[in-house]
Amino acid sequence: MKKLIKKALTLLSVNYANMLEYRSELIFWVLAGSLPIIMMGVWVQAAESGKFGFKPVDFARYFFAVFLARQISVVWVIYDFEKEVVEGKLSPKLLQPIDPVWHHVANHVAERAARMPFVLLLSIFFFVLYPQAFWLPNITNLFLFILAAIMAFALRFIIQYTFAMLAFWTERATALENLWLLFFMFLSGLIAPLDVFPEDVKNMVMLTPFPYLINFPASILVGLPVDLTRGFLSIIGWFLIFLGANRFLWRRGLRRYSGMGA
Repeated sequence: MKKLIKKALTLLSVNYANMLEYRSELIFWVLAGSLPIIMMGVWVQAAESGKFGFKPVDFARYFFAVFLARQISVVWVIYDFEKEVVEGKLSPKLLQPIDPVWHHVANHVAERAARMPFVLLLSIFFFVLYPQAFWLPNITNLFLFILAAIMAFALRFIIQYTFAMLAFWTERATALENLWLLFFMFLSGLIAPLDVFPEDVKNMVMLTPFPYLINFPASILVGLPVDLTRGFLSIIGWFLIFLGANRFLWRRGLRRYSGMGA
């Protein structure tokens, strides 16, 4: 166990140091995830002139929560993995005594630690500009939000990492991720709260993994009514489904990768 912890800490420290070398780039990554703040302005204006179940301040708080959930759950593993396979850089990692996935996990976790100070500054700036949206979530909701956001990150990671396995068969595995991203943007709660969807549409969307990546943790933070049991069990269920698919594709893909002379 001590050796395992030492390896994990080493991976995290190396990746964290690497991330600190790109602080300026980190700022742009944080700003790139500010689409929810832009959508907030659209929906606040709509709430002032239309009939919604949300007040303008409710939309503001929801999209701020979406911004936080998005900052925690952003994933890019498919782009790194595809490059490793296409360029043959995966081969040295296969010789190491740990699964290559842990390099990507450590990279993402370290990036979250380096990103958070910029997220905090942007959050303060948000409430300075829109002070009426400021609120303090209760401790239970805050804890459940953090748990749900971490689990959403894990689910988003395993989904994208599973798509990345297609790099063993095609040089454009990212094309599937780009297609997935279209559905993700509209069905995850990133563009609009699922509570404004027609009831039948919302019920169908809830059968997919999309709502649990953004809408579920964001709704918890702002105190919207959510089915916690269904939400957490759905994340676990979808994670296990994609984990099984991932391990199957990994084993098949490695045989193909070896066959290519890597």
